[in-house]
Amino acid sequence: MYKIAIITVSDKGARGERIDESGPAIREMLYSLGEVVSYRVVPDEPDILKGSLINLSDVENVHLILTTGGTGLGPRDNTPEATLAVIDREVPGLAEAMRMESLKKTNRAMLSRAVAGMRRSTLIINLPGSVKAARECLEIILPALAHGLEILSGAGGECGLF
Repeated sequence: MYKIAIITVSDKGARGERIDESGPAIREMLYSLGEVVSYRVVPDEPDILKGSLINLSDVENVHLILTTGGTGLGPRDNTPEATLAVIDREVPGLAEAMRMESLKKTNRAMLSRAVAGMRRSTLIINLPGSVKAARECLEIILPALAHGLEILSGAGGECGLF
């Protein structure tokens, strides 16, 4: 079982003006993968988000961080930039798969700027902010996450055997 963190990125949520529904919806989907050991709502401030990502990865040693929100075209949508600033390597296939499958449902999926990558032995993935889109995107990538986390954590074997 893996240690998982969820970060909802929302100015209104951080101020208590909106109840976060995406974070809890994501949490419900993760029981087979691991335990959510951290959940927080932060404002759309790049430095705050970067600090949270670094702390969760480097200090709390979580295996997976899922962000929700801040991946669109709005002037305060800073999640991809904050994520790119802290990761060591990108994992573009995850974001590509989410966009590709989401495009089958809505043409708005092509406007997503979500990214995914690794910081040390932590996998960080940006999900959309809406409950429906966050669930749909996580559903797309969830089957591959266990294997990816197994390899990233050093617990897995070689991928080329299959």
